[in-house]
Amino acid sequence: MAWQQATIEADSAVAERLADALMDVGALSSAIEDAFAGTAQEEPIFGEPGEPVDRMWRQSRIITLFEEGADVALTIAAASNACQIAPPPFSVERIEEQDWVRMTQAQFEPIRISDRLWITPTWHDAPAPEAVNLQLDPGLAFGTGSHPTTRLCLQWLDAHIRGGESLLDYGCGSGILAIAALKLGAGRAVGVDIDPQAVRASIDNASQNSVTARFCLPDQLPDEKSDIVLANILANPLRMLGGLLANHVRTGGKIVLSGILAEQAEELSAIYSAWFDMDPPVFDEGWTRLTGTRR
Repeated sequence: MAWQQATIEADSAVAERLADALMDVGALSSAIEDAFAGTAQEEPIFGEPGEPVDRMWRQSRIITLFEEGADVALTIAAASNACQIAPPPFSVERIEEQDWVRMTQAQFEPIRISDRLWITPTWHDAPAPEAVNLQLDPGLAFGTGSHPTTRLCLQWLDAHIRGGESLLDYGCGSGILAIAALKLGAGRAVGVDIDPQAVRASIDNASQNSVTARFCLPDQLPDEKSDIVLANILANPLRMLGGLLANHVRTGGKIVLSGILAEQAEELSAIYSAWFDMDPPVFDEGWTRLTGTRR
């Protein structure tokens, strides 16, 4: 079986409406991306979860999939008519049937965090069997170790876990940070997330890695203090959670924050300095890790 894939150049003002209209008239899938993606003109667009992005790309590209026998030109014309615009320029290519599972897996190679810490998908052999290997597959929950924010937190854990520490991972996603801490020698780890799917994924990943951690929703979070509190989320929730997170760190304990853009580092560091002696920020690909010691 094969498909037809159309690449449609669209003004950003109408791209979303046109993508929806294409689905209404028979497209199998429809996605919008920056028309300049992969070039020097690519525009990164950032937004916090649950909040609208305040702008779109200057020019968009719609990638749409059709059945092999579909009349692509007629379908695009019908969708354009529904949006009351002239049919935009487009190109079509044939997509042959492929082993999509194998292709997807091939995108996720083992990730080296440090000499002794690796993240390895379950379908790969560990490239460094003597190292600490986290077995983690891509899934519904955020956090496979490939993103700079997760990498920054893992590198901190690798450098600072000495053995026996208690840890709270606030916004645990896949559970990767709590699991890594335990495999590096932490004594106890709790992870909390607002998403029940993330809690479920974290429990499954802990079992996969043969460690015991507690994962729960916020209303089930124990009222206790930890040696280390990590929060790899985003700036907006971190702005509001300072007091709550500080109350979970023992005096002399450590806070580790990420999910923060480089330009947000100074503001977030100032907020958390109300409770912590903050260290200089560490940057990676436009993202920041902030750390501090509880007073």
